[in-house]
Amino acid sequence: MRKSADKGVNPPEQVVKLLAPCKVNLLLRVLGRRGDGYHELETWMQKLDLADEISLRILPQPEIVLHCDDPDIPGGAGNLAWRAAQAFLKASQKSTGKGVEIHLQKKVPSGAGLGGGSSDAGTVLRGLNRLFDHEFTDQALVKMATPLGADVPFFAVEHSAVLATGIGEVMVPVEPLTNCSIILVNPGFSVSTKWVFETFALTSDSEESRMSPSRIHDVKALSLNDMCNDLEQVTSGTFSEIEQMKKKLLDLGAYKAMMSGSGPTVFGVFPDDRSDMVAVQGAADRLCLEYKERVFVTRSYTGA
Repeated sequence: MRKSADKGVNPPEQVVKLLAPCKVNLLLRVLGRRGDGYHELETWMQKLDLADEISLRILPQPEIVLHCDDPDIPGGAGNLAWRAAQAFLKASQKSTGKGVEIHLQKKVPSGAGLGGGSSDAGTVLRGLNRLFDHEFTDQALVKMATPLGADVPFFAVEHSAVLATGIGEVMVPVEPLTNCSIILVNPGFSVSTKWVFETFALTSDSEESRMSPSRIHDVKALSLNDMCNDLEQVTSGTFSEIEQMKKKLLDLGAYKAMMSGSGPTVFGVFPDDRSDMVAVQGAADRLCLEYKERVFVTRSYTGA
């Protein structure tokens, strides 16, 4: 006779499915260059509901297998999500002798300043932590995420919006952006984050520009009026499309328009009290005539 499962005991999860949301930088200040070569940052980041889809399955043998529906996305150690899994399994005691199979369905454009690869990596860390019975605290996941890239710590935790400093690993949760729609416009080419920061360092040769003062003194006072991006001058100086996309968004009713991260994606913020979804969709349709499928209408992500 088959025994019934003990009541109140849940079997460990073997598969988990998660969304890996993209982000925009509503504020990005480069405060200076550190001794380790990285840049000291101050950035207000907001997750959006445009997201990749990730499925993780525990394997009975110690290997990492990654499948992606986009053939242009590298597999193996060339993929940040794969390296995140490697970092987790190396640090974990509960996963000894086990591996993971990763299925990645891409929705977020790559090399777009939206943190798509970083989100995949941070989401893999969170997902594996869930599969292995929450072995690590948020602080431990952030420490694990930091060597993988400046944006990865943000996606390794569940905060929807943060003000981050350091190289992105020191985070203070802030209220998520609400009551607005956001239109993302991607010009169809990618930009190297490394190139943007190196060019910023070369062109910012005065002490004042290399050590920009913080603009934020009260996290609770953050508003859209604080929006700025120190890296925009670099990317737009080479790619005139940045300013063109900003102008088009503003002409179509955006309250603010700015490049996200190192670019080249530009986003426009459409507050609900100034526009309705019909108007927002109409603006997106106009942009689609030129930018085709590289236009996205999205809102804040609150289900991280």
